[in-house]
Order: sequence, then C-alpha cells, then structure tokens
Amino acid sequence: MRTQLTLFFGVFIVMALSNAIVPVLPSFASTSFLQGAIFAAYYLGAVISTLPAGMLSDRIGRIPLIRVGLLITVISGIALYAVSSPFLVMSIRFIEGVGAGCFVASAMSWVNAVENHERMSGYFMAMLNAGLVTGLVVAGWVSAVFRHPALGILFFAACAVIPTGASMFMRESLQPANRTDLRQLIPLVSRYRYLWHSSVILIGITGVVITLYPEFSSVSPEIAGTWIAMMSISTIIAVLAASRLSLSPVPAIRSSAILMVFGVLLTFYSPLGFIVIGALAGIVMIAQMAFLAETKEPQGFTMGLFSTTSYLGMAILPFFAGLIADSFGFFPAFCAAAFCAITVALTIGYCTPENQQEVSP
Repeated sequence: MRTQLTLFFGVFIVMALSNAIVPVLPSFASTSFLQGAIFAAYYLGAVISTLPAGMLSDRIGRIPLIRVGLLITVISGIALYAVSSPFLVMSIRFIEGVGAGCFVASAMSWVNAVENHERMSGYFMAMLNAGLVTGLVVAGWVSAVFRHPALGILFFAACAVIPTGASMFMRESLQPANRTDLRQLIPLVSRYRYLWHSSVILIGITGVVITLYPEFSSVSPEIAGTWIAMMSISTIIAVLAASRLSLSPVPAIRSSAILMVFGVLLTFYSPLGFIVIGALAGIVMIAQMAFLAETKEPQGFTMGLFSTTSYLGMAILPFFAGLIADSFGFFPAFCAAAFCAITVALTIGYCTPENQQEVSP
C-alpha cells in the first residue's frame, strides 16, 4: 500500500503541481516571453535530470531518487508560493523540473520492473495525466475563488507531503539492477533508436497540437483549455484499456502512428482530433513501456531515456511546428507533424526487444 500511495499519488501530485502555475502565469510575469520561459524552465530541468536519475537509480536503488524527487517537489512548491520575481520563479521551476525528473525516472523504473508491469504502467500513466488535468482545473478555480494566484500551487505542495512521507517507509523489494554508466549510453541509444524516435515524434505531436490550436482556431482560452483537458482524459482511458489488452508493442506503435496521421489532420478541421490523438498517445506510451520491459535492460537507464526522449519531443516538435506555422501557415505545420508520424510507421518495424537486429518492417 505504501508503494502504491507513493508512486501513483506521487506522480499525480508532481504533475498537478507542474501545471498549477499555467492558469496564473500572467501573475508571475508581465510579458509572453517571460511567461514562456517560466513554463519551459520546468521541462528543461526535467530533460536534464531524467537520464542521470535513471542511471543513478540503477546504482543506488530507486527509493532514494523517489524520496529526493518528492522532497524537491514539496520545497519548490512552497518556494513558488513565497516569491514573486519572474527570474526567481524561473529558477525554482527549473529545480522543480529536476525533482520531477528524479521522481518520474525512478518511479517508472520501479513500475516497469515488476511482474505485472503492463497493468502497473497503465495505472501510473493514468495518474500522471489525471494530475496534469487536475493541476490546470483546480489551480485556476482556487485562484478565482480566493483571489490569490499562488494558492493553488501551495495546495498541491501541501498535498505532496503525503507521498513524500509515505516514501520514507518504502522498502526496495525488487532485485538490484545492473550497474550502468555513460559508456552504455551510445549502444543503448543505437540498439533501440527507432523506439526513441517514436517517443520523440508521437509524444511530441501532442505538444504540437496543444501549442498550435489556440492561435489557429482563435477560440477562447476556456474552450481551448477544455479540449486540451479532453485530450488528457482520452489518454487516461486509453492507458487503462491498453494496459489490460497485452498488445504486441511494435504493431501497436505502428498502427497508432498511422492513425496519428489522420488524428493530426482531423485536428486541423475539428477539435475532436484532440480526443483521437490523446487516445493514441496513451496506447503508444503503454506499448513503448512494454517494449522496454521486454528488453531486460536496466530499467532505470531505459526509463530515464524514455522520459528524456518524451520531454525532448514536447520541447522540439512544438518549436519547429511554430516556425513552420509562422513562415508557411498552419496547414503546412499540421502536415509536417503528420509526416513525422509516417516516419515512425515506416521505421518502428526494424525494432526488436532482444538486440534491435535489422529486420523487415
């Protein structure tokens, strides 16, 4: 029970706190540039920390990294409530991202190493996405009702004390992982390069539609936020369903990539595309984690890489999609994202769990 409380409620709160600042960003910075920098600082911290945290969890165990990540989350949440300078907020958000990276990489390593990893990964990813939605909704509501922009942040920081306390009673019941070092990084990246490619592209596409849709559609922030929340809810349903179906990972990723092409183009014409993309992203994440569990590689290392590539996709693809939209228009930007999904469908068949031998897709 302590483990489930720490892992599932922990990732829920970590993700909720990460999004709690989004509805109240104008209260922390007066310009769009500073608001974007505050938002991005979290992801920069997460990108930098996930791989080292995954490797370290293989060396010293997962529990110390879980505890450190949750403790950083609590402290950074309280600090965000106490400061107002945008540059201090930016620095604290970066530290918060580092804490999230430590927790997520080590927690996912734990989840993917247990016997019923598919079902556990379904619960974990469902709670992750539920936290993202809850952070947006609750923080915005608390800010409006109590007229204090940072009160929602403090609320989730206080909630984070619960899994942090529970983590102090966790015990490492899994077999120790093999030691890993940076010399294994290049071979690991090379062996499963098509899997990492699918993570960058298919998870990054969710960021593309989130960033393009508000300006492209010209709808109100409330409506745009509702559709973005619907995408996360769709993901929650999909990860819970996919984790019970024992899907073959590579065919599931290939089929999802093909359908993602149509989902991206549908989003250009209708916000219903958010529901399609959210569901496909959920299937993809469960299939990718199942694939990595089958490799028998050190799970701290692989989950660190998995988290890093996911965050990387969320950072890179929306950036380039925005450049294309500014230069050539929104439809070419959506088409570019769809083309990226096609590259995954064409290459993922070369990926095998054992040793990434080149086979016919």
